[in-house]
Amino acid sequence: MTSADITVVKCGGAIAASPDHMCADLAKRCALGERLVLVHGGAAAIDELAAALGIPRRPLLAPGGLESFHTSPAMLDVVTMAMTGRVKPRLLAALHAAGVSAVGLTGLDGGMLTARRKAARRAVVDGRTILVRDDHSGRITGVNPLVPLALLGLGTIPVISPPAPDADGRPLNVDADRVAAALAVALGARRLLLLTAAPGLLSDPADESTLLPRCVLPPARELPRLAGAGMFRKLVAASEALRGGVPEVRVCDGRTSEPVTNAVSGAGTEMFLSPEDPA
Repeated sequence: MTSADITVVKCGGAIAASPDHMCADLAKRCALGERLVLVHGGAAAIDELAAALGIPRRPLLAPGGLESFHTSPAMLDVVTMAMTGRVKPRLLAALHAAGVSAVGLTGLDGGMLTARRKAARRAVVDGRTILVRDDHSGRITGVNPLVPLALLGLGTIPVISPPAPDADGRPLNVDADRVAAALAVALGARRLLLLTAAPGLLSDPADESTLLPRCVLPPARELPRLAGAGMFRKLVAASEALRGGVPEVRVCDGRTSEPVTNAVSGAGTEMFLSPEDPA
């Protein structure tokens, strides 16, 4: 087999909270010889753990209107604990129950990911734009695919999540959708599937009947006007994967009984690059 047999699947926290159908589908495809990498987020688990520990979740509103949250040192610990202690064990248990071998990893394991901390983030507070300098989040700058490739060679599904280390080995919170895109590029994957709690990209986010079967992504600078914060990050990841040479990228419904099989069969929204933003 070649790297063209690899499919990278990213599931959000809502899907990871009830993963049995997805994991059974992954196991079925793995048994047919497909090599699969699963990347996950965990926003709901982060929120729940932060509340239980009494650590405030401080939102950051970017000047463009997109909301994220401030990753303080304490919140970085929450992110790591939620990913590795709550979300990932649930996914591994579901995959094991479905009869497939899986190994849980973060970007810290085996030098798999490298990230760069953002020196400062712009945020709007009380109508004023300020610089936030104590945020422990970053962007992926490098991928070493040797560990996931070794696991794939053993017939094992790597289950991967943030955080990722900076050049000095210090952990940073990174966006899971963009982790999935970076891994898909580095692995030479055949496709990237971004599973979400919607049928795909909708022209009206409040109406699931408005599914767009295909979406031509505008240049990166114009992406914020196309979707809200959650979907915006998926569009950024889709753009990065396509520009990196991944042949097929889809945003798909992770709530169905066979979400990966449905996506491979053409469900959801297929993403394409704008002629103005070539690969």
